[in-house]
Amino acid sequence: MSRTLKIYLGILILLLAGIAAIEFSTPVPINWQRSYNETHKIPYGTFVFYEELENLFPDSKIQNVTVTPYEYFDDYYSWEDSTYLTTGTFMVIDDYPELDNTSAQELLDFASFGNDIFISSNYFPDKLLDSLEFSISNDYTFQGKAELTFTNPTFKSDSITIEKGLSNIYFSEIDTLYTTVLGHQKFSNETYINFIKTSWGDGHFYIHLQPIAFTNYHLLKKSNQKYASSVMSYLSDDTIYFDSRNKMEKKLGNSPLRFLFSQPALRWAWYLALITTLLFMIFNAKRKQRIVRVKEPLKNTTVDFTKTIGNLYYETKDHDNLIEKKITYFLEYIRRIYYLDTQILDDKFVKNLALKSGKDNSDTKKLINQIVYLKAKTNCNEGDLLRLNNAIEDFYTT
Repeated sequence: MSRTLKIYLGILILLLAGIAAIEFSTPVPINWQRSYNETHKIPYGTFVFYEELENLFPDSKIQNVTVTPYEYFDDYYSWEDSTYLTTGTFMVIDDYPELDNTSAQELLDFASFGNDIFISSNYFPDKLLDSLEFSISNDYTFQGKAELTFTNPTFKSDSITIEKGLSNIYFSEIDTLYTTVLGHQKFSNETYINFIKTSWGDGHFYIHLQPIAFTNYHLLKKSNQKYASSVMSYLSDDTIYFDSRNKMEKKLGNSPLRFLFSQPALRWAWYLALITTLLFMIFNAKRKQRIVRVKEPLKNTTVDFTKTIGNLYYETKDHDNLIEKKITYFLEYIRRIYYLDTQILDDKFVKNLALKSGKDNSDTKKLINQIVYLKAKTNCNEGDLLRLNNAIEDFYTT
């Protein structure tokens, strides 16, 4: 190992040690991303809620749904008797869940057979809005905290006040014939509906507009867990199909270096190693690369010669000579490529040429007739030359 390389490695080790020392001495910043991921322990993850589902539903099985609702429940649908082979409650908690109209229709079908759907969100596909006949609005004037309450007097003591991460969404219209109001949210002096139950077939939809209430930050604050517990008490004690934020395609698409990139210190160490390696290769190659003498390739003068001869004939207006040479070269091409006798250019020759070349019979006949005509004609003009040239070029390229 050369002395220069030892210096480079020493500098690199010192840099890595310095970066690691700085990173480990710096407090880890709080990640306030609203992931609603059941595996995340960040403030707005749902790790605590997901872990408590077994206590909230002790007689129920918790089943993660790692694909879309359509993909999941369509596999349980029996086309023979038009029923579902499973029962339970589908649950999704997210500001903007991955629910398209196809999955929304699947959830409507699943609910119609006596199952429950719980959605805590700020966004709903048009299929749900139209079918369940409710509308949501946004109170852009809202600022500060909000009080979340229940209409059932039994849960009066389970009301909570939230100050962080609130949304301004509320129900502006509901179908009062099939819908029951379960909860409200109070902004300043205004009270809005934020939790409803609506019937669909033999089942029910429970729609909640404050998913932030089920995140780690709020469940671990004071006694806020009582609110989530009261909301869950409306659901039947059956299998819980929890819509996971860790979809199958996302797992497959993660990089093998995902752990390195998830740790700031390791991520910057990786980038620094790549940069220094690249710089070392560049400078090392620059020092040892020998001068390569540039050799000019031999110039192909065939094209230039052909152009010169062509221009000579064209400028002398010797069209007969050019036409003769074009025909001679073309017939020689036919003999060489298709092995046809070109002495007699009759219908039999045209048919054989069309078959062997794969060209249209009528186009081939026009070209051969044009050649026969020009061979017999004297004093050909520039138009004859251009038409012949175009016809032959079309034969070559078409």
